[in-house]
Amino acid sequence: MKRIVALLLAALATAAFAEPCLRASDVQQADMLGLWRAELDGVGHVGTLLLQKHAEYPESFSGWIDRNGERRELAGDVEDGEFTLEESADGVHIAANWVGELVEGSCGREARGVWTIDGARSGKPFVLRKD
Repeated sequence: MKRIVALLLAALATAAFAEPCLRASDVQQADMLGLWRAELDGVGHVGTLLLQKHAEYPESFSGWIDRNGERRELAGDVEDGEFTLEESADGVHIAANWVGELVEGSCGREARGVWTIDGARSGKPFVLRKD
């Protein structure tokens, strides 16, 4: 009986110090920073993203996506659970857009939407998962 009580107390103490799961609408720029895995429907894993604080815009993020050694620059925002990224091969012109929403219940660690190459009429569904 003492062992059961000790285990319950330990579980309660751990839960009390665990970080709460963010609602999608509460995710901020700082929550987006880090490594993400990108998958496209029908293709699977297409690259790894690194999102960092944007040097010029404090509420935004920038970074890159690496696709088998080829890197492209990224810049984006998150607001009210909506997620946008612009992808550029030269740092000036937009080559593609990632537009979607953070998945409720994922604690800000998954986004789903559509990746569209600039000028295309339709895009491919994507999933981003934070490592």
